[in-house]
Amino acid sequence: MKDDPLYSFAFRGLLTKQALESTEANDCSKLEVEEEKLNKLLCIDELEVDFVVKAKRMSFVYVAICAFENMVRDFVTKVLLEEKGTNWWNDCVKKRIRDKALKRKEEEDKIRWHTQRGDDYINYTEFGDLVSIMMGDNWEFFEPHIISLEWAQQIIKTLERSRNVIMHSGELSEQDLARIGTYIRDWVRQVGA
Repeated sequence: MKDDPLYSFAFRGLLTKQALESTEANDCSKLEVEEEKLNKLLCIDELEVDFVVKAKRMSFVYVAICAFENMVRDFVTKVLLEEKGTNWWNDCVKKRIRDKALKRKEEEDKIRWHTQRGDDYINYTEFGDLVSIMMGDNWEFFEPHIISLEWAQQIIKTLERSRNVIMHSGELSEQDLARIGTYIRDWVRQVGA
């Protein structure tokens, strides 16, 4: 029974609910007020209910992948900052990736009225670029943390595929959700948070 993915999912949900209920910062009434405010700002009540329900379900996937992607960005930054110092971006990242990130940042800088991705160039890289940054001369810095480059590539490539489905208004299957959870759990257990 404990190996059953549904049992595991439900049990983790109960633990999460208990943790949230035990903290004042995550008071359910505050969450309800925030959701109500967002629903009003975004005119959710004017949208077709079936699409809203599906989108809300996929929003959990977005949360997981977004948090994971940012964890990987943070991991790459911390490792290279520690190993190569503050000039790691110029010293360790291929020109092709730097140029693409610079171009994206410059485009966003032109649109001052909209929130930007961040101040660091790594925020302007594609998810898959993170593995490219780990490769080559940088691999020696990541090898102690990661099983193999192929392992990291498989995880990021698969999660990027799922991310793209979500970001283009698609819906993932239960099997896809389970795979995402497995890959995130494997990464966190291997690399850490």
